[in-house]
Amino acid sequence: MLIGGFQKVSLIDYPNKVCAIVFTQGCNFRCPYCHNPELVDPTLFQDPIEEKEIFSFLKSRVGKLDAVEITGGEPTLQKDLITFIKKIKDMGFLIKLDTNGSNPEILEKIIKERLVDYIAMDIKAPLDKYEDVIKVKIDTSKIKKSIELIKKSNISYEFRTTIVKSLLSKGDLIKIGKLIKGAKLYILQKFIPSKTLNSHFLKEGTYGNEELRCIKNELENYVEICMIR
Repeated sequence: MLIGGFQKVSLIDYPNKVCAIVFTQGCNFRCPYCHNPELVDPTLFQDPIEEKEIFSFLKSRVGKLDAVEITGGEPTLQKDLITFIKKIKDMGFLIKLDTNGSNPEILEKIIKERLVDYIAMDIKAPLDKYEDVIKVKIDTSKIKKSIELIKKSNISYEFRTTIVKSLLSKGDLIKIGKLIKGAKLYILQKFIPSKTLNSHFLKEGTYGNEELRCIKNELENYVEICMIR
């Protein structure tokens, strides 16, 4: 595993659980508003953290931490992701996986083997605008397949979209709602320009609270619960 960061404790990233967070290096998307550029742009990579450091810490926190979140970057790019997850599961921790949904084959195996307890998938845009937002070519049928796998998985999950106003219109967000129709939970994430892959996006913003509430209300026609984060 190429591990670019490690957060020893979080009270907010795994719903109702105390977790540690492993950040993997490398991503196949180039979303300009990405707030983890040091995990996406190879020129910004630091020396990876050794796995033994992670496992040594986790061993000392058995019974104190509930879970481990694996995020990125894009974790499903890591060739030994499944082995890594199994080692953590064997220690008794719950696993949350964050993914962009671009590798449904890996996701299907993880779901089939019940290796994760919570999945968070980022939906970047409606399918017809995906490449405009992520700035790379992609087979959007893979995104759609990942959505369906997660919805049918019987594993706790959330779909979420980080909203940059200049990239996603209200109509785009409604299209996403239709794309994930029937989903249990959809989270609208406010874009906060602190650090970004493309520095121009430090000047970008999101919708106001009232606008987001109106969008949320409309999206609840398509999903069970819509939340603003």
